[in-house]
Amino acid sequence: MIIMTEIVPFEKKYSKDFYALNMEWLQTFFIVEPFDDEVLTKPEFYIIDKGGHVFFAKLNHEIVGTVALMPTKDPQVFELTKMAVSPKHRGFKIGQLLMQHCIVFAKSNSVTSLILYSSTKLENAIYIYKKYGFVEVSLEPNCIYKRSDIKMLLRLNEH
Repeated sequence: MIIMTEIVPFEKKYSKDFYALNMEWLQTFFIVEPFDDEVLTKPEFYIIDKGGHVFFAKLNHEIVGTVALMPTKDPQVFELTKMAVSPKHRGFKIGQLLMQHCIVFAKSNSVTSLILYSSTKLENAIYIYKKYGFVEVSLEPNCIYKRSDIKMLLRLNEH
């Protein structure tokens, strides 16, 4: 039997998966910040309605991963955020599939750069970001995420 992981766009029925997948890693590694809880309980309001996108990795009809592209003040720059893979599905390159999907999607929609905020504590995530070409840039002193100690940038569609 061939097992295929499919990347699917946001549907309201997946909201609970978006919340649960992200809460798992946030509670495991950090404290859930008020802003996290707001975004995770209202992805349509904070991401979709503002022109962003949420994608899900679906394996045998089960949602096993998620990621969001959130618009920034610059319409050509999106923040890659809220990437999560269920604990029992880690190590199967699902995070990399989500990353590849976001990069292809961003390029095909004329996005010039992706940014992300992370923590050096998340070594596997940082490894994936670097593998796909993200480089470290200066972190703003008033960063919205208290847990972030690293900001990374991936330039796309540059001539």
